[in-house]
Amino acid sequence: MRLLGRDELKAPREPRAFLVAIAKGLLFDYFRRAALEQAYLTELMLVPEGEQPSVEEQQLILEDLKAIDRLLGKLSSKARAAFLYNRLDGLGHAEIAQRLGVSVPRVRQYLAQGIRQCYIALYGEPV
Repeated sequence: MRLLGRDELKAPREPRAFLVAIAKGLLFDYFRRAALEQAYLTELMLVPEGEQPSVEEQQLILEDLKAIDRLLGKLSSKARAAFLYNRLDGLGHAEIAQRLGVSVPRVRQYLAQGIRQCYIALYGEPV
């Protein structure tokens, strides 16, 4: 789908290698999302039965988690980790820098990248 959205699409030099690369990417995405779904279902089992969301709500939550995964999947692994450490765990810049083995200014850059991705998802590419 991303290829079809491009203005100019050049023919690949090595079509088979190109298709293999696409297939590997699709498999990686599939297994990552399957792991995310399994983690969600595992956590859901820890919630008392009377407090669990309905089946419809569970599906909506799962779709939201997958959308967030796609959004953050566009970031580097360190940028994604920094963003999640900050937003989910509430860690400060210095703590994140120490965990990732990078400088505090680099953490600020990572967080800015994460915020930019969220902005693009909500409002589209900035002008």
